[in-house]
Amino acid sequence: MKVRIDYSLCMGDQNCHKVCPEVFDFDEDQLQSRVRVDTVPAHLEDEVRQAAKDCAPGAIIVEA
Repeated sequence: MKVRIDYSLCMGDQNCHKVCPEVFDFDEDQLQSRVRVDTVPAHLEDEVRQAAKDCAPGAIIVEA
């Protein structure tokens, strides 16, 4: 699975980082979340889906 962030929608609230810090990081300079991995490890897929579900503006896009 792959995941990306639509930076035009990201509010920088860091919720995704709180849910799955192994995949999401926070850029203090840009005040936006960033994806840390190219491919989401299988054992973290549920957390990434939860982060996408919890993202209020819908900035997290999960790709198969």
